[in-house]
Amino acid sequence: MKKSSNLLTLFIFIAMVVGIGAGYAVYYVYGGHTGATAQNDTPQIFADRISILTDIFLRMVKMIIAPLVFSTLVVGVAKMGDLKAVGRIGGKTMLWFISATFVSLFLGLVLVNIMKPGLSLNLPLPDTHATSGIAKADMTLKGFFHHVVPDSVIDAMAKNEILQIVIFALFFGVAAAAIGEKAAPVVKLMDSVAYIMLKVTGFVMNFAPFAVFGAMAAIIAMKGPGVLITYGKFIVQFYIGLFSLWTVLALVGWVILGKRVFGLLGRIKDPLLLAFGTASSEAAYPRTMEELEKFGCDNRIVSFVLPLGYSFNLDGSMMYMTFASLFIAQAYGMHLTIDQQITMLLVLMITSKGIAGVPRASLVVIAGTLAMFHIPEAGLILLLGVDHLLDMGRSATNVIGNAMATAVVSKWENKLGPDNASAYDLTKS
Repeated sequence: MKKSSNLLTLFIFIAMVVGIGAGYAVYYVYGGHTGATAQNDTPQIFADRISILTDIFLRMVKMIIAPLVFSTLVVGVAKMGDLKAVGRIGGKTMLWFISATFVSLFLGLVLVNIMKPGLSLNLPLPDTHATSGIAKADMTLKGFFHHVVPDSVIDAMAKNEILQIVIFALFFGVAAAAIGEKAAPVVKLMDSVAYIMLKVTGFVMNFAPFAVFGAMAAIIAMKGPGVLITYGKFIVQFYIGLFSLWTVLALVGWVILGKRVFGLLGRIKDPLLLAFGTASSEAAYPRTMEELEKFGCDNRIVSFVLPLGYSFNLDGSMMYMTFASLFIAQAYGMHLTIDQQITMLLVLMITSKGIAGVPRASLVVIAGTLAMFHIPEAGLILLLGVDHLLDMGRSATNVIGNAMATAVVSKWENKLGPDNASAYDLTKS
């Protein structure tokens, strides 16, 4: 099992490097370096075709998410039996999520004020009618609750609205726990469904290196190696911020988990690499669940905390929201007072919840926030060219944050067992 896991990590890393090389070769030959015309559309055609690999993988992952989240969360809640336990664990989980969200947003706010990556751009204010082309998030309280509460669980599953699925699964699981023995056959069925979906996950993950290759080759072929240095200062400083957040999470984890935090970080290297390579937190969800089980986290807590984390605890995305919003303000020479920045932080704590399933979710929320503070929304165009590179780091950070949350809650509940490599062994057919 360990050998197979290490091989997948190696293959993902190799695919990333080879993808960069293949993309650069296409860009170099057809991107104007060898006399090709500026209108040559070969890189675009190549990117469209090679990205099919990534699209297929992400679609396969998305087909897993809804049944996996629903079945595991129902089982996790129902098996707790005691509704007081559900409330207690839920309270501890939300305490961690709210604290981690505040720390992530605040750290992003502090670092962007210290490093000031946007000041060097010194851009003129755009036309008042200019737009980024990105839809704004509905910032109203009514809009928030409309997004949270499903009017059809079938529609929520069809659209992979994770938070809506979580809400229905919580009601379903609590009801199953309340009626006791009569629900036992359904809970047993859901348990079987969860194991089947985890087995399917094992099959799907074998395709991950191809997806990473396609993603890297496509973006380098289109943008060229310059995308790796364009806005280099912003990219480097944002990643410094992410590493700072990783350090904070690891330190808090060490205080609570002790030396086992290093074992946890070693366990999640595969899902972390997968999230980084595909720029998708969802892609790493099933594998993260598997590794947390092996680490010794109680399966009921994993099934409860991890799905909630994908709606309430996207730490990397949280940091990006304050960092990017203030970067755009700096780029246009706009000064926000401390009061305005704190207000922005508090607004983002609310409006960022529950949109995990929205494409470019961070950008959608930022678009709404910029409008609220009269910052030119067209500034988002500054980020679109490098958003994929930034999203890779955000996604990897989200994996670390949710894994740490699950392990910490397990520890608080005295349900953190020894490392168990045989749990959810999906590599054996």
